[in-house]
Amino acid sequence: MLPRWLRSRIEIETRKFLLAGDGGAFDFSRPEGEPALTDPYSVSWRVFKNPVTLLIGGITAVILELAEPRIRSGVWEHTNFRADPEGRLRRTGLAAMMTVYGPRSRAEAMIARIGRLHRRVSGITPAGEPYSASDPELLDWVHATAAFGFLEAYRAYAHPLSAGQASQFYAEGRTAAALYGALNAPDSGASMAVHLAQMTPKFEPSPVIFEFLTIMRDAPLPPRGARFAQAMLIRAGVEILPLLVRERLGLGPELGVRPWEKPLVKAMARFAERTPLAGTPPVEASLRLGLPANFLYGGRVV
Repeated sequence: MLPRWLRSRIEIETRKFLLAGDGGAFDFSRPEGEPALTDPYSVSWRVFKNPVTLLIGGITAVILELAEPRIRSGVWEHTNFRADPEGRLRRTGLAAMMTVYGPRSRAEAMIARIGRLHRRVSGITPAGEPYSASDPELLDWVHATAAFGFLEAYRAYAHPLSAGQASQFYAEGRTAAALYGALNAPDSGASMAVHLAQMTPKFEPSPVIFEFLTIMRDAPLPPRGARFAQAMLIRAGVEILPLLVRERLGLGPELGVRPWEKPLVKAMARFAERTPLAGTPPVEASLRLGLPANFLYGGRVV
């Protein structure tokens, strides 16, 4: 167990990072009894509770997004990621938490708002190809990358999951995916493999991907005392990319996790796996549904 003062500090910084800014006043423990888009006994609730693997998987997901030229142009030309990476990551993190743990009414309203914003985003890639953030193909891929990244990071570093559990995870995400407009998002491990195989020939290397990795390495992510591990966690995200994808993007072995780092990453992820942080969305959502605060961390329902 962590010393009480250190645990308290991590809780404060994690809440501040996730809940500051847009929507920061929202209490995931209210309204009492209102269900989320996914069931608390789902694989999704289990996977999304781990902040270490969410960070790692988020790196994986964004690389897969930026590998696709139309998505890369949309992200890099229409967001403030370069100017305010911490704010962008905070908003993305809150959206993920709301989608999985938020009360259904609030989650649906948030997704509708994001959809309206997406409809405003369009343009032309440097190669002259038009793109739109509301393009169903691109929406499917963005959803697929997030699901793949979070799931594979959890399986690699926190806890193994069976093929059946992995397919269940993809299937659970279909409700939220449809609300976002991703009507053909993967619904199983097999369909994700097919989707990845179809998209990979469209990938191309880009300096933007390396700029993203540099920004993430330097961004002030919580907890502040763990900055020494930040670069290691970013390399862990590169490591779980499929080998063919890494080769196409020019992400060589030097950008992956070092052999001696892997046990440290696993230790961090497994510690997070059994450590509930007071006031965070997974804990508050459990309380909202009448479950113990440690429900997702090995606690029994009483």
